[in-house]
Amino acid sequence: MSKLNVALIGECMVELHKDSDGLRQGFGGDTLNTAVYLSRLCASDEENISYVTALGTDFLSDEMIKTWEAENINTQLVQRLEDKLPGMYMVRVDETGERSFLYWRNEAAAKFWLEYASDSLLETIAAYDAVYLSGISIAVLPPSSLERLYTLLEVCKANGAKVIFDNNYRPKLWSSKDLALKAYAKVLSYTHTALLTFDDEEALYGDTAVEQCIERTKAAGVQEIVIKQGAGDCIVVNQDGVINVPGTIVKKVVDTTAAGDSFAAGYLAVRLRGGSAEKAAATGHIMAGAVIQHKGAIIAIESMPVLANL
Repeated sequence: MSKLNVALIGECMVELHKDSDGLRQGFGGDTLNTAVYLSRLCASDEENISYVTALGTDFLSDEMIKTWEAENINTQLVQRLEDKLPGMYMVRVDETGERSFLYWRNEAAAKFWLEYASDSLLETIAAYDAVYLSGISIAVLPPSSLERLYTLLEVCKANGAKVIFDNNYRPKLWSSKDLALKAYAKVLSYTHTALLTFDDEEALYGDTAVEQCIERTKAAGVQEIVIKQGAGDCIVVNQDGVINVPGTIVKKVVDTTAAGDSFAAGYLAVRLRGGSAEKAAATGHIMAGAVIQHKGAIIAIESMPVLANL
């Protein structure tokens, strides 16, 4: 198999994690979390996992780059903007493992990556085998950048790249639900594989049944639909039919941060290298089950589950 090139687009922020011991500082962001776990699962010379974003030229941005490179993530597609800083968020986790967030990201560098992106950078991205982005990746962009993103995704699809979209709908990031609906419809028109958290589909579209989500997404032209239902079954719909894959049973949930992000990494680590959808979903469940038993978005590499024959 030839070298697999995957570009993940999005925003990484400074993470402040509040608990009884005070504040712990780290870094996190949905697509960055997926990039880290995907890189760990694809730890060989046969994969190039690249992150696409913009950062500042400050010491926190420097630390981010070093952290990503230590995880074997290619940072050559990361822009450094002198007049910008990374965004920041604080997460608090309750006794059941559920999260609440505060954000400081209005002028974050990642919002402006497409405004500063050169044509050659976009051509490089469009030559990748797979391009992954999320609802958050598009929600943080200004309208002018959204149009440029649609053009990029159109070229990616025309070049034969698999565009992979994780819905990750966050209402507070959108000025209106109507704008979100239009943006999602546009991105889904270029999408090969959609990773959909059903709770988010309910919030955005008002779905009351999984079948509504499946029919709408199929009508958009998506070839593979993966519906995540928390601890419940994952449903995969593709040319082979409908597959239900049971979730992983976890005795104690510590922190649900990055559950969906790690699921995506497990799914893609198998699927992009030719594995079955059933095995991909099972791997995603195992990854998410391991991550939610630890604090924070990125667990220690020593706590990664052992996944044979990926």
